[in-house]
Amino acid sequence: MKRTVAAFALCSVLATLPLAADTYPKNVNLDAEHYRFTLSLRDDTDEIHGQADVDLRLTAAGSTDVELDLAQPAAARNGRGMRVSRVTSGGTPLAYRHENDRLHITLPSPSAQGQLVRLTIAYDGVPATGLIIGPNKHGERSFFSDNWPDKAHQWLPLIDHISDKATCEFIVEAPSQYQVISNGLRVEETDLPGGRRRTVWRQSVPIAPWLFALGVARFAVQRVGEYEHVPIETWVYAQDRDAGFYDFAVPTRDVLAYFSEAIGPYSYEKLANVQSNSASGGMEAASNIFYSAESVTGARATRWRNVIIHEIAHQWFGNAVTERDWDDVWLSEGFATYFTLLYIEHAYGRDEFVEGLKASRQTVLDFNGKYPTYHVVHPNLSDMSQVTTPQTYQKGGWTLHMLRGVLGDETFWAGIRAYYRRYQNLNASTADFRHAMEEAAGRDLGWFFDEWLYRGGVPKIDGRWHYDAAGRKLEIELTQTQDGAPFTMPVDVGIDTAGAPLRIERMQVADRKATFGIPCDRKPNAVTLDPRLWVLMDARFVER
Repeated sequence: MKRTVAAFALCSVLATLPLAADTYPKNVNLDAEHYRFTLSLRDDTDEIHGQADVDLRLTAAGSTDVELDLAQPAAARNGRGMRVSRVTSGGTPLAYRHENDRLHITLPSPSAQGQLVRLTIAYDGVPATGLIIGPNKHGERSFFSDNWPDKAHQWLPLIDHISDKATCEFIVEAPSQYQVISNGLRVEETDLPGGRRRTVWRQSVPIAPWLFALGVARFAVQRVGEYEHVPIETWVYAQDRDAGFYDFAVPTRDVLAYFSEAIGPYSYEKLANVQSNSASGGMEAASNIFYSAESVTGARATRWRNVIIHEIAHQWFGNAVTERDWDDVWLSEGFATYFTLLYIEHAYGRDEFVEGLKASRQTVLDFNGKYPTYHVVHPNLSDMSQVTTPQTYQKGGWTLHMLRGVLGDETFWAGIRAYYRRYQNLNASTADFRHAMEEAAGRDLGWFFDEWLYRGGVPKIDGRWHYDAAGRKLEIELTQTQDGAPFTMPVDVGIDTAGAPLRIERMQVADRKATFGIPCDRKPNAVTLDPRLWVLMDARFVER
């Protein structure tokens, strides 16, 4: 979740799906393998002093320079930004220029294909954003990363694109009254002269740069327990110790267990819930999730419980399986939204699950009324402020729910597990997901993906039913009244006849107007459209 709270054959695939890519500039001949960030933080200044050791794989022969993203001081940012003082490789100084928030570094010689090079960059400055420095809710100084979607380069030199996964290490020297948390496992904590402390965290599983996380504050820290040797921790402001330890103890372990068993193994070395100063809802940094300072209430509020579930779901979708570019952000947000509801269905029952679906549907319909042509997969994202909308969350989640309805539970879960297994700790596209689901289903799903992800709008249905006593049949008439072409979809009707269980009949709708005759010995007490809530639509259904 990004600063918001949610309510909720391959060749043939590539040939038929619309192909687009976000326009974020990136050097396609580079692959970052590991970052080692050494940072010095102080209380008497917001200026940070850093050194980045960057291991890059040069994927093309003959490259003479490389480019990293790093924001430089700019008037538009009140003079804030990073200044580079030195770039070296193996101790040899390298020529560089820093312009337009890109660090251009000249290599000592043209590259060989597949060559690994380590660059060391010394820099300092005051971050304009990306690392939030200032008082927390209790007036105490704190430092928290806020990298989504492409703000990591505001304070770290790196390839700031969602597709470029790497391992990372944070070596932080800060005043000793603070505790420091970052990705992965803590491998060192050493007190230094002058009231300073050195803390080292190491992330051994490759992650996207927006998931790199750093939190520095006066924390209370609790080891809650573990799941299959994965430690579960709570980090909250010292003043919020009792309330925070209470709030985050539930439901973390059960959610971790459910997703591990339903989807596949958890990727990371720990799972920490962290009260922060940089998230207004939740932010799913890999292995340590940042939550709003207001998330700690001491009441285990349902709203925040659902945020915890959503952010843990991201550890599978968004973090372990990361979208290949920002056009496919629904693979993160739509998945986390729906898998939150799946856990709710599992743990709290069908009624709360249905409430969540209905609330999500209303959000989609409201958004669609304002932006009827908007579709879930971005056509070619150029404005990063528009990377997420309610449709990437809610309509993306509903798309997964409808896919489950089309395929059935067994096939749906088989496809989900295969998709996760294939792309765990890698990047994936919508085409990759479709391919995995088609393999599980054994049939083409192009019609479904095209309608719900690459087309705007939802079906608007004007439906009627009538019992024909002479013909002993139920007559159903469904008319699609929305603008544009009709949708193709299976739609259920529920037939309620006294003394008999609810009868469900499925109809395949494809035309603007469709009529169906269903044998029925006597007039039903009631007929309902989509009684199990499988289809995202704006429907009116009455007896005529």
